[in-house]
Amino acid sequence: MISIQNVVKELDTLKPIPEIALRITTMAENPQSSLSDIAHMILHDPIITANLLKICNSAYFGFLRQIDSVHEALSLLGLRQIVDLVLLKCCAENLRKAQKGYGLHEGELFRQAVSSALITRELAHKKKARGKHLIFTSALLKDIGKVVLDRFIAGSFKKIDDFVKKDGLGFREAEKKMIGIDHAEVGAMLAERWSFSPKMTYIIRNHHPSAESAETDFETLIVYLADTICVMMGIETGGGGPSCRFYESTLRRLNLSEGDIHEIILTFNKKKQKVEELPAVI
Repeated sequence: MISIQNVVKELDTLKPIPEIALRITTMAENPQSSLSDIAHMILHDPIITANLLKICNSAYFGFLRQIDSVHEALSLLGLRQIVDLVLLKCCAENLRKAQKGYGLHEGELFRQAVSSALITRELAHKKKARGKHLIFTSALLKDIGKVVLDRFIAGSFKKIDDFVKKDGLGFREAEKKMIGIDHAEVGAMLAERWSFSPKMTYIIRNHHPSAESAETDFETLIVYLADTICVMMGIETGGGGPSCRFYESTLRRLNLSEGDIHEIILTFNKKKQKVEELPAVI
């Protein structure tokens, strides 16, 4: 087994998510916040402003005219999409690199994270959920622990895969049996280190879900279900996807049907090409 102390040291190699990104998320969830308040916060961070305008003026959106201000971007794309773009950009640097230990090429972990986050958006909309940005961000960062564990898992991946295929363990369980800790636990350690909210930290830690309480936690179940849908669609997750043992009970608890899931898959398939293009844009 690897030394937990070595994992802790590795946490410092990742660039923290900027505090302003989490503040923008919090503001976006607050019904008392206005577009002007959020635009004002973005404008006071020149790096976020520059990156946002660069993305808005890329071929990805294909606007016929130049977007020159945050206010203009907000009016064209809306608050939800602007906040999502800010979060995607802030998370991309850590997620876009190749994770060779997990068999993921450059950009694959980022595409899976974005796919999962976008699917949570559809699920949250269908359920008229509050805290949509919290759910979106949690889905985006749920596998951040894999970035830390990547170099530790490199020599153990074959054995972990054997535990899954021969012993019937879930990937997270096999990961922990082999190296003493799993990526969800490491992700939660990072979340605490970066001062994420207790709720977001809980979702990241339990997105498989790993605690009995998570089996009835609304936001955690949405993130878990989105991850499961990614597996159903063949979107690479790096090793093993979430265990499907909670799938049917999750549908019941969220009051969703197989028809709802098929509808979400069809909707996402229409956006899939755009998602494939995102790593080059963000």
